Order: sequence, then C-alpha cells, then structure tokens
Amino acid sequence: VLKTNQYDSLGTTERRIIDSALLECKLSGIALEGVNRARFSEIKQQLAKLEAQFNENVMDATQAFSLEITEKEKARLAGIPDSSVANFQRKAESKGKQGYLIGIDGPSFLAVMTHADDRELRAQIYKAFQTRATNQVEETTKFDNTPLMVEILTLKQELAQLLGFNNYSELSLAKKMANDTTVVVKFLEDLAARAKPIAVKDLSAITDWTKEKYPELFDNNDTLLPWDVAYYANKLKEERYQVSEQIVKEFFPVDKVLSGLFAVAERLYGITIKERSASGKDRVEVWHPDVKFYDIFNGDRLIAGFYLDLYARENKRGGAWMDECICRMQTAEGLQLPIAYLNCNSEPAVAGTALLTHTNVVTLFHEFGHGLHHMLTNVDYLTVSGINEVPWDAVELPSQFMEFFCWEEEGLKLISAHYQSGETLGEELLQNMLAARNFNAGIQAVRQIEFALFDFRLHMVTGNIDGDSIQAVLDQVRTEVAVIVPPEFVRFQNSFTHIFGGGYSAGYYSYKWAEVLAADAFSKFAEKGIFNRTTGDEFLQNILAVGGSRDLMEQFALFRGRAPSIDALLKYTGLSQ
Repeated sequence: VLKTNQYDSLGTTERRIIDSALLECKLSGIALEGVNRARFSEIKQQLAKLEAQFNENVMDATQAFSLEITEKEKARLAGIPDSSVANFQRKAESKGKQGYLIGIDGPSFLAVMTHADDRELRAQIYKAFQTRATNQVEETTKFDNTPLMVEILTLKQELAQLLGFNNYSELSLAKKMANDTTVVVKFLEDLAARAKPIAVKDLSAITDWTKEKYPELFDNNDTLLPWDVAYYANKLKEERYQVSEQIVKEFFPVDKVLSGLFAVAERLYGITIKERSASGKDRVEVWHPDVKFYDIFNGDRLIAGFYLDLYARENKRGGAWMDECICRMQTAEGLQLPIAYLNCNSEPAVAGTALLTHTNVVTLFHEFGHGLHHMLTNVDYLTVSGINEVPWDAVELPSQFMEFFCWEEEGLKLISAHYQSGETLGEELLQNMLAARNFNAGIQAVRQIEFALFDFRLHMVTGNIDGDSIQAVLDQVRTEVAVIVPPEFVRFQNSFTHIFGGGYSAGYYSYKWAEVLAADAFSKFAEKGIFNRTTGDEFLQNILAVGGSRDLMEQFALFRGRAPSIDALLKYTGLSQ
C-alpha cells in the first residue's frame, strides 16, 4: 500500500499515473460486488459486441448499395468530376459490369451531392446514403441498426447507474476537461446561439441566388431541398470567389501535399520524416500496395514511425482516423518507440496521378496532427504516453491545430503545385481560396453542433428508450439548432458510428471544445510567425510531448500564458460577425 508521504514524494507524472489508475479502477467497476460486479462485466462484453456489429452494419449497408449507370445513360453523370467518373467506371469493371457503378461511400456521395447536374440522381444517392442501416430499405433490412442503438443506450444507462452516476453523459465526463453536464450543454447552446443567425444568412444567400438563376426549382415551395443545397452552394461559391474545387484540386497532387505536410512538421518541431524503402533488409510489411511506411528522426536519432493508408477502396472502413500501432514505453529491453496508423479515404489515383481536394488535404493534416500527438511524446510510461489518458475533449486539439496550416499562405505554398506544370497557386486563386474559407461557415457550424447536442442529450436520457424516443431527441435538437430540415425518411443516427460504434459517446462535443483550444493555440503562432521555432518548441513541450502525464488545462495555460479564449475560434470561423 502506498502511504501518503510516499505519494507526496513522487513526481508529477507518477502521481498522475496513480490518480488516473485509481479513477480507472472506479470506472472499471472494481468497487462493485457480487451481482453488480458480474452484471457490470456482462454489460461491458455486450457493448463491445453491439458496437462492433453497429459498425459492421454501416459498412455492409454501404457496400450493399450501388446504382448502375449504363454507357447510354452517361449523360446523367454530367457535372461530376472526371476522376470520380473514372472511379465509378473502375468499380463497375471490378464487378464485371459495363458502364458505371455509383456507391454511397464518402467520396462518391460527396462527388454526386456537390457536382451532379442530374437532380434526380442527387436525390437517389441522398436517400440511399441517409437510409443506410435502417429498416427503410427492403433489400438491406438485416443491417438495420435501430435495435442495436436501443440496446446500446439502455446498457449504457445501466452501466452509468451501477457506477453511481445519474446518466451516461455524467460518466463520460469523469475523465474529460469539462467536469459537469451543464457546462457542456451551455457551451453548445451558446455556440449555437452565435452560429444559427449566420447559418440562416448562409442558407438565405444560397436560396436567393438559386431563385434568381433557377426560378423553375421553386414552383411549389420557397426552400431548397436537402439534395440541392450542396450543389447550388458550390455553384454560388464558384461564382462569388471564382474558386472551382476541380481547378483547386489540380494544385494538390499527393506527393506535393505529403512533402509539404512533412516540411510543416519539420519547421515546427525540428524533426525529419523519411519514407522507408519497400525493399531491402529494413522493409516493412504492409497490408495493401497503396500503404507506405515512414520513419521520424530527431537529428540522427530514430524516434517514431507511421503507416499511411490514404485511399478509399472496397471493404475499407470509411472516414479518416489515426490509431496506435505501438506506444512509447520503457521496457526491460530498452525504449519502445511509438508507431501510428494514419488512414484516410481519398479518391485513388487516376492515370497514375492522385489529386486531393482541399478538403482531403485538411483531413490529412488533421489525422497527422493526431499522429504527431502519439509519436512526439517524451513520456516513457505506457499509461500516459502519447494520447493515453489525454482527456477526450482535448485529444482533438493537436489535430485541429494542424488544419490551420492548410489555410495560411505560407503553408499553402509548401503543399501546392500544379500536377502538370508545377506552378504554385497563383496569387488570385490563393486569395480567392482564403476569401472562400468561411463560405457557409454558419451552416457547417450548426451541423456539428446538432450532432454534438444530440449525442450529449441522448446520453442524458434515463428510463425506457426506443427508436421513436431517439428520433424525438434529434428532432428537438434540430428544432433549436438546424437551418436545413431533412425529410422524414432521414435516419442519420443509424450510421452515427462515432457515438454508437466508436469512442465518442457523450463526447462528440469534444470536436467543438477542442476547436476553441486549437484556434487559440494557433493564434499564438499567428502573432509570433506561423513557423516560429520557439513557439513550435513551446507547443511541443507543453502539449504534444507530455501526453496524458499532465493536466492539459494547466499545460495549455503554460503555453498560451492564460486560460483558453473563444475569440480566436469565432474569428477564424467567421462567427464573430
């Protein structure tokens, strides 16, 4: 037994490990006895199975859908980028078919919703995407996630109450920076109050522009349908800012983006990143030919490594994520170095050239930020190295921080060059991109707030729950927050893997919470110079390197010289108007 005077004599990291271990013991049900302990263990096992099944259902339902377009019907693909059309054709060929197959994976869905001139096609793909893993699609009813959601939420209620919490949202905050449910709800509601008026203006601008250009769309209503918003918003954006996603995309070939991304990290933190050869005695086995492996050095010293899996393919999980492969820790054999998995789902190369949309670039930077948090730790204790024991509502700080370098002129010049001519972004296009940065910022903000508030309130529910009550929580949140009201058939919640199949249950608010931290952190770089090495070292030593070995709010205050402020977020996201 560790006595008080022994505890007091320990260092900060060691005391943090003990405090975290004691809290983890409580949350693991160790204090429960008899029937309650057995029930706790049973619930944990059930939840693991149910959450895995939820994810599998989303993936299976996504893979089960494809819309076949024959060569004679190719006109229906008008407006969709050539690279996306080529991927539709390649998918058809892989299935032994002629023509084109459109799926509802992320890249395909976005390509159609943003660019397809065929309104009926947009509506088809929208409905298919929004009814994934539901009982509304006869062919795939077996993938309906509604019963799983009900069981997951019911079990999480029971789990929280076994541990002495009123609801699962309370339980989720036990290891987060935010320490009270009212703090989180107030944070989201206040942010919604700031964002919704701007979102209303955003939607009005799109609607008014569309009415002027395409009055025939409004014969029977005054609003745009959900499958029209992204399409006409993109057209308005292109006209207003003279920024075409497809033109911009030509300036972001993968090789240039990667070299620029690594250059950003090298300038900030003094590290060097080198690709490991696919052959030779030091080669690393990979699970697909597209996967690459990189080493990170500090001077001549190897400190970390990572796998990079950039492209979408069949049977690969959708979205983007970083995961731990190996964590840094001191072992009897010596220091074990950290290795990360970095995964994205960008469109594969066409004709040997892979081009990224600027959104893809931002996503890549985001995941690399997570990777740096894992890999640049200097903590030798496994339990608090890297992202271990970092509060969930702060774990997005390093990832969202990295996104800012995709929008700064100095950063853009490092990561962009035309894939054919090698020319950098012209000054006019660059300025137009920067001007367009916060286009539709209000709509984007309320969408994320909607997800976060739905998640948090849903996990505060106690008592009986069913599919209708889940929908009722979402409907109420939309009444308060949303400006685009979806059709009745939409079941977004059935594919909300973050909260039903991932680690974000009652924690999706973390994205917005961490955005405040990230924007405020970056504002110091903006003040000192975005590649200022002193500031980079301060961010490294106070945030990235410490992992979960320190109180992150205290560490942030050490870096910034004060408590976090929301002002930078409002400025950078265009919500301070």
